Amino acid sequence: QVQVVESGGGLVQAGGSLRLSCAVSGPIGSIAAMGWYRQAPGKQREFVGRVTSGGAIKYADSVKGRFTASRDYAKDTASLQMNSLKPEDTGVYYCHAYSGRDCWGQGTQVTVSS
Repeated sequence: QVQVVESGGGLVQAGGSLRLSCAVSGPIGSIAAMGWYRQAPGKQREFVGRVTSGGAIKYADSVKGRFTASRDYAKDTASLQMNSLKPEDTGVYYCHAYSGRDCWGQGTQVTVSS
């Protein structure tokens, strides 16, 4: 089956950086988009950023200029470089791959201390 696995979360002080990675394996077919979502405690899951098959990149306004999404099309992997982290960036970060159906990872915790 399809597996989506994130890695790279952790604890960092405000102003610091983290890099998340995501790897997709299994019979997923052609991936139209790979992206990132996050969910803070007590809040809904929200969009962070994504890279489409055509190379278009979109970010949530809250992370523009601080986060950079990238993707390796040959390896079906994606990364999220997060700089200038803020306490409000704390949450569980999920990798999402879309190929006509939604495939989600199990999530990785990011905690930013003030």
